[in-house]
Amino acid sequence: MKELILKTELHSFTSCRGFAEAFAVGADDLVLTIRPLYEKYFMPLSIPFKVLFIEDFGLGEPTDVMADAMIDEAEKTGFRRLIAAGGGSVIDIAKIIAASGGRHTDELYAAPSEIRRSKGLVILPATCGTGSEVTNISILNRTRLGTKMGLVSDELFADAAVLIPELLEELPYEAFAASSADALIHAVESALSPKATSFTKLLSYKAIEIIISNYAVIAAKGRESRIGMLASFLAAANYAGLAFGTAGCAAVHALSYPLGGKYHVPHGESNYAVFTGVMKNYIEIKKDGEMEVMMGFIAALTGSKPSDAWDSLDALLGRLLPKKTLRGYGVREDELEEFADSVIERQQRLMANSFVPLDRSRVLKIYRELY
Repeated sequence: MKELILKTELHSFTSCRGFAEAFAVGADDLVLTIRPLYEKYFMPLSIPFKVLFIEDFGLGEPTDVMADAMIDEAEKTGFRRLIAAGGGSVIDIAKIIAASGGRHTDELYAAPSEIRRSKGLVILPATCGTGSEVTNISILNRTRLGTKMGLVSDELFADAAVLIPELLEELPYEAFAASSADALIHAVESALSPKATSFTKLLSYKAIEIIISNYAVIAAKGRESRIGMLASFLAAANYAGLAFGTAGCAAVHALSYPLGGKYHVPHGESNYAVFTGVMKNYIEIKKDGEMEVMMGFIAALTGSKPSDAWDSLDALLGRLLPKKTLRGYGVREDELEEFADSVIERQQRLMANSFVPLDRSRVLKIYRELY
């Protein structure tokens, strides 16, 4: 049994300058990022590296079309090492670019076991949610299929993940709230996964503790209080990433993908939209085991009874980021059947990690309750 997968070196610095000096960033490097981060943190370094801006290839969640265009452009630079500085979209596409060998996404998805990465890859997360800096998965909206799908290969592990809290200082509040909620969901799903181990649970529960405790402070003191806690949020997201890198995410992610894929809802927000709906359906089927542990843990952090854990967490999250119904995102009621079919047909990799098995009728029930 795999207890904990650790294939990426983990580093931390207080500044991008410290990172650039320690990693000898230079002309053979290609930096994939967004313009605001480049202009504030990288341009002042006066280093002649190559750069690609993700927004030049499309906006919103990453798609196969964007990735293919960026693979072509990156190959022209002759880079030897790719440095990704950004949120989940940047990181997901960076992994694919570095491992592509010039091949496009449909070919990579068709034969992930044949992927061989020849380029270096260093990831600097600029949100506190993805945890993807230490995982071997990349998520793209596969536009030709109409849903998000994960590409999984050990060749997608970065050589190094670098935590730099200053990269989060300009993150808009809404993006911060959605991404940190995503980290919380990673931690909860990985703790409840049948593949969880004592090591992954240690990381999962610590991430949950940090995030919920920090959320309580923000709820009491206001949005700006988050600035002093960015390093702890970044660490919590990383703990959760390490946990789900071994134990896996589950039904929350699976049910969020049709919403994100069809309506372009950001990843963290789409997960948040279905999160407690999935949890409440789990406990209709099974309340004991790890679920009982989880509900007691959350209850202690939120000051509620274990039986009220998900409601109390919903209330806390709602003070930071109001939750929409599926109808609020424009979803039509007649699409819920299509969403359920998509989950069952295309997301079994995730559904296999669910706390208890969920069949199509249960998935459709969850969608209808969230509608």
